[in-house]
This record gives sequence, C-alpha cells and structure tokens, in this order.
Amino acid sequence: MLKKNKNVKKLPFSEFKNIYSKVPRLCVEIILKIDKGIALTKRNIQPAKGKWHIPGGTVLKGENLKDTVKRVAQEELGEIVKIKKMIGVIEYSFKNYFSQPIGIAFLVCLGSNVKKNKLVKYKLFKKMPSNIIKDQMKFITKYKDKIF
Repeated sequence: MLKKNKNVKKLPFSEFKNIYSKVPRLCVEIILKIDKGIALTKRNIQPAKGKWHIPGGTVLKGENLKDTVKRVAQEELGEIVKIKKMIGVIEYSFKNYFSQPIGIAFLVCLGSNVKKNKLVKYKLFKKMPSNIIKDQMKFITKYKDKIF
C-alpha cells in the first residue's frame, strides 16, 4: 500500500480549473506492460470522455515524479507498480478544453511479489484500439520499440 504524504493535497476542481486554464499542467502517464500488452482505461471525464487512454494524472505540489507514478497507478489502475524507465513526453493538443496537459510517460511493471489485482480498472491491448486519444496513439507508435 502506498504511504500517503499528508502535505500533498488535491485542489478543489474550481481552483484546479482556474489555475490550469492559465498555465500548462504537468502530468505523468503510466504505461503498464503485462504479457506484451499495455493497460488502457476508458476515460469517464472530459477531455476525450469515452476514449481509451494511457492512464495518467497531475503531479501534485510537494510530490516527486516517482511518488506521482505510484499514486496514479493505484488510483487509475488499482495496481502497485515498479518504475522501469521514463520513455518520453506527450504534448496534448486538446481543442476546446481549459487545460494544456504535458505528460511524462513512464514504463512500469507490476511490483514484485504483487499478484495481479482481481479488481483491475483496465484492459490489456496488444494492438491499440481505434478509439484511443490521438496524441497517445502517436506517442505509442513513435516509441513502440521502447514499449514493446
């Protein structure tokens, strides 16, 4: 279980929207590779609601990247992960959305001595679905040799 840092807090959405409508937002992207497939989740919020995507989340003030990766993996995937390496950066081109996310993508695997969670929140893909966020598809295509 991830140890919670009490100094790291999420912003209320109104404050989050106010800040990130003015400045870029730093995120981490979690590329969990299992059995030659990668874990994708279906977005249930905007932007790109209903599309498959690489799970990710905002880096919170006071949180280092390693801790962000571990927190986001638990929140988005329901898994404890081990970071293998940083792969690259995804610059998003969302139109008609308030924020400008920039994601640092990390290749991860399930943590040691961790059995695959029965309550997983993702589906594994060896071939990317057509209904995936286009900026992420470009990234996966560009870095396929580092991912697969």
